[in-house]
Amino acid sequence: MTNARQSGAIDVGTPDPGPLGSALENACQQVERFQFIDALWIRKLDIWSSDPSIQQQIANRLGWLDVFTGVLSKVPRIQTVAKSISDDNISDIVLLGMGGSSLAPEVMRAVIGVAAGHPQFHVLDSIDSLSVNTAMARVKTSLFVLASKSGSTIEPNALASEAERRLGEAGITPGSRFVAITDNDTTLHRRAIDQHFREIFINPPDIGGRYSALSLFGMVPAGLMGININEVLTSARVMADACRAADPRRNPGLLLGATIAAATRSGRNKLTLILPPRLKPFGLWIEQLVAESTGKQGTGVVPVLGENPEAQFGEDRFIVRLLLGGESSPTTIKETKYSAHTPTITIQIPNLTALGAEFFRWELATATAGWLLNVNPFDEPNVQQAKDATRLLLDRYSLAERLPGHEPDAVIEGVRLTLTDAARRIVEPLAFLQLLQPSDYLGLLAYLPPQDEAFAQVLQELRNAITVRTGVATTLGYGPRYLHSTGQLHKGGPNTGVFLLVTADVVTDLPIPGAPYSFGVLEMAQASGDFASLNNTGRRALHLHLPTRDPESLRRIARTILAN
Repeated sequence: MTNARQSGAIDVGTPDPGPLGSALENACQQVERFQFIDALWIRKLDIWSSDPSIQQQIANRLGWLDVFTGVLSKVPRIQTVAKSISDDNISDIVLLGMGGSSLAPEVMRAVIGVAAGHPQFHVLDSIDSLSVNTAMARVKTSLFVLASKSGSTIEPNALASEAERRLGEAGITPGSRFVAITDNDTTLHRRAIDQHFREIFINPPDIGGRYSALSLFGMVPAGLMGININEVLTSARVMADACRAADPRRNPGLLLGATIAAATRSGRNKLTLILPPRLKPFGLWIEQLVAESTGKQGTGVVPVLGENPEAQFGEDRFIVRLLLGGESSPTTIKETKYSAHTPTITIQIPNLTALGAEFFRWELATATAGWLLNVNPFDEPNVQQAKDATRLLLDRYSLAERLPGHEPDAVIEGVRLTLTDAARRIVEPLAFLQLLQPSDYLGLLAYLPPQDEAFAQVLQELRNAITVRTGVATTLGYGPRYLHSTGQLHKGGPNTGVFLLVTADVVTDLPIPGAPYSFGVLEMAQASGDFASLNNTGRRALHLHLPTRDPESLRRIARTILAN
């Protein structure tokens, strides 16, 4: 399987399996033998489990297979709403969402872009006060899209309360500046009716958040940006047709899914994404989809993106390389004695609106990989664990007006260093990097403003230095965003992650209207709750808490850790 095959205008992919040759062929034969693709399309539930309760759960998560058909009928309404917003002199549209409700819109904003004549579009999936103030700077001429499948997600609801407060202070009826996207009869749906939201879009209920890119959660924001959603959806339908082929060697989604599973079964579970600059934001969406879908029951695929180009790839890697518009292969991979033999699949994407096709390809590939790896790709059992830990901390704060703390293992220049139990049994805080083994990965988890370029530079410097020193794969996630993305993998996947969690005291905090705690307290509770969850699942982690939001403080402590 070394030649690219075309299915209409779709590039099936060019696999170069190297040492995975027989494993990939075995995976392809398995999906053929069990007629997986036919069973998936007709929703034959016993391929997933013999347990009726699990079958019912999965039955309620397969709407992504043909969602674009229903969404196409909604395009005229979406376009009408978009025109009315532009006609009302709205300068900014701010999407309030987390995870599956925010990542696909952010990808389309960053990759395809906002059309001329349409309002600026912002995705607010951070509760950091700097992020909130920046996104809501022009509230008088802003419209807010509140997107939540369940309607009860804590972060977008807190952000919506702050937006309502600011609109009210500006003399604007809040509901007139809100659009809701949610499932039927959720708390958000009822709130939108009660408060007379400008528009309410009800999404099909049988679609999980991370599989919702081609649903109203993705297409309404895309339409408000002026993106040609007819073209995006049409490309998705063409891909879906190509993904009905029984032969996985001619089926784009099956081939990619079989490659992911074959690599993971062979110990190469670090899915290393090599993307052209224009498609780098697409990696964040792939990261969530793959990590949250496969990271459970001690199994998991670790997506790796934005890594040091000087990284030397170990034998736990495989590469998916995306090329845009017929471009030649990027040369950002350092060819080493390992990377020259790293299994690779290369996918050509013809143009930007073919992003719709790629959403579908990766959704089907991830479902296929989950089946081959014997995990349910549609649940997220460990996500609730961090939510419960956060809620417990917030309840305690409500009673004591302070968050319960933990005694640090060390304090250096005011930086508090705390290890999880599993890490403390092995090393001292400054020797943290000695925990890393060749098959591990280092997850850098930062509760810092994502748009702060100074912090971003220090975090990337630290990540690059760790890669060079240890040779392990590294990832970077901003909290609380990653809790709705890779957080499932961290706790439910294989215990090969070593985590460095970074927090800092807030400079200027914001109260959350109607809540007994502020955005800063919520952010710290989420960080502390996740650290507690990592501890309870036996993960090796170090929490660095900076006394001030000073990038140099982080740089200094990072250098100290790297020196040990």
